[in-house]
Amino acid sequence: MIPALLAGPGDLIIFNLLRYVTFRAGAACLTALVVSMLFGPMVIRWLRGFQRGGQPIRADGPERHLIEKKGTPTMGGVLILLALCVSTLLWADLRNGMVWAVLFLTLGFGLLGFADDWLKVTKRNTKGVSARGKLVVQFGLGLAAAIGILWFLPPGLNDSLTLPVFKEAMIPFSLFFPVVAMLVMVGASNAVNLTDGLDGLAIVPVMIAAGVFALIAYLVGNRVFSDYLQLHFVPGTGELAVFCSALIGAGLGFLWFNAPPAAVFMGDTGSLALGGALGAVAVATKHEVVLAIVGGVFVVETLSVVIQVFWYKRTGKRVFLMAPLHHHFEKKGWAEPTIVIRFWIISMILALVGLSTLKIR
Repeated sequence: MIPALLAGPGDLIIFNLLRYVTFRAGAACLTALVVSMLFGPMVIRWLRGFQRGGQPIRADGPERHLIEKKGTPTMGGVLILLALCVSTLLWADLRNGMVWAVLFLTLGFGLLGFADDWLKVTKRNTKGVSARGKLVVQFGLGLAAAIGILWFLPPGLNDSLTLPVFKEAMIPFSLFFPVVAMLVMVGASNAVNLTDGLDGLAIVPVMIAAGVFALIAYLVGNRVFSDYLQLHFVPGTGELAVFCSALIGAGLGFLWFNAPPAAVFMGDTGSLALGGALGAVAVATKHEVVLAIVGGVFVVETLSVVIQVFWYKRTGKRVFLMAPLHHHFEKKGWAEPTIVIRFWIISMILALVGLSTLKIR
């Protein structure tokens, strides 16, 4: 919205500043943080108003959750999406089609998560939307967003998977690439959803990944920097740095209320939307594989569930005390802050590894 002021007098400092993605990205982060802090208490009161018992707690989960987390409202992702959307619409160049494609997927997954959370809190169980129904909607939204994003990508990049480190290496998928892009987005969405099980566990790795992709979006969207680093130049992706920065600000504001002991959980409303957002940005910037590195915590959490289910069905025995992996450590007696902070540290290390791929060519 504000970039429309670019048509104003060029000799005024404020109009010159608005031309810089870096300035608008910083402003978007700050705006999202302020919106989260201002509306956070109001949103939490609203959620408590119709969630008399808070989020339903799994009876087969860690025992302490039935005591410590009982009564805490869920659907806090509403606050994240509010701050993210307001800030993005305010500071991003809305003439950029990629911004709209990423917002479409983020809000679409957020609405799906909202429906899932709504069924859980109103029916007072942990089932929500069926797994099959959820996947059908995710695949539909993901495919639509993939086609939209690929429409804006230049030829040669809109049908291939790029690989980090190897500057010229690409895996061509031709007409099947929209399906690959869809799987990246759906996979990232569900991976973040599985990770969201402890106070602050998911939101900080999401913010770390968003920070990495804010930089990536800025670099690949700038011809000078992309040529210097030998990255694939993707016109228009610079504006996604504004989106990622807004996500960081919204995440920081949410973390204020989600820090242990949490006053609100993000629920599927937040986790499905945030994971999908990261996947969409990764596809748009042609760094899908780097997302798997930076979001390694999400990947490992997902793999722990896959391994547990596969091995249990095959042998009747469990590999982990409980899946996802963070519950395994809970069962082993680790304190919640210990698990959360160590996962944060691992996420930071993986972010540095992911960033190193930009220079190693």
